[in-house]
Amino acid sequence: MRAPPPQVLLLGSIGSVQFGAAFAARLFDRAGPGGLVFLRLALSALILLALARPSLRGRSASDVRAAVAFGLVLGAMNWSFYEALDRLPLGVAVTIEFLGPLAVAVAGSRRALDLVWVALAGGGVALLALRGSHHGITAFGVVLVLIAATCWALYILLSKHVGSAFPGLDGLAVALVVGALLTLPAGVVQGGSALGEPAVLAGGLAVALLSSLIPYSLEIVALRRLPPSVFGLLMSLEPAVAALAGVLVLSQALSAALALSMAMVIIASVGTTLTSRPQPVPQLLD
Repeated sequence: MRAPPPQVLLLGSIGSVQFGAAFAARLFDRAGPGGLVFLRLALSALILLALARPSLRGRSASDVRAAVAFGLVLGAMNWSFYEALDRLPLGVAVTIEFLGPLAVAVAGSRRALDLVWVALAGGGVALLALRGSHHGITAFGVVLVLIAATCWALYILLSKHVGSAFPGLDGLAVALVVGALLTLPAGVVQGGSALGEPAVLAGGLAVALLSSLIPYSLEIVALRRLPPSVFGLLMSLEPAVAALAGVLVLSQALSAALALSMAMVIIASVGTTLTSRPQPVPQLLD
């Protein structure tokens, strides 16, 4: 049996992540954003530890620092995004968070064309801020998702180091443990006794599979046969898929202004991908 095309695998990854986020949002009333993000990271870590069985023996101090930093960024990114998701529509949150990878894509560029893409994406976010009060968008929610966007940019920069320093999924397994420990206090405070309820545990496991393990596995396979340019183009669909998940799962409305703002960010991402020149990725940890 032939394997599905890599484009199909990546689209499956995008859909899994966004519908997993929508499903997590439905459980916020039971365990809070902190409780759900802790369950997601902790259960993902337990599963990956059992599969990868990572070891830090023989690793340099630089490699260990990179894995710990990667985990801290991973935990902060997911925590701030889930907190934002409790205050923003899903499509809006993903649209603003997309500024993180967009900033990495144009970092260090001196081309005027890249400034056009940045201005277009910034205009889309400004439109969300100006018209957002009519659609359940709060200023604090925007701040939280901007933190998530910053963490996503750091995640991209750190993943290169961790991916090359650790074999297989060892680095990710270590990072998930660190991320779970970081979100443990928020999980206990917001989730409390609900974290032990079978329904909440089952929901947390579903979110861990949909938002972490399944998409990561699909991306690993897809990237072996997919050019980076095509990968970037398909990832640009994330805000649109997120908006669809918000409508179907959370019954969130999608106004013309919100659709326009998301389209501006998507076009900026597509434009950056199509016109980008390879840029050296800075090493955060030496």
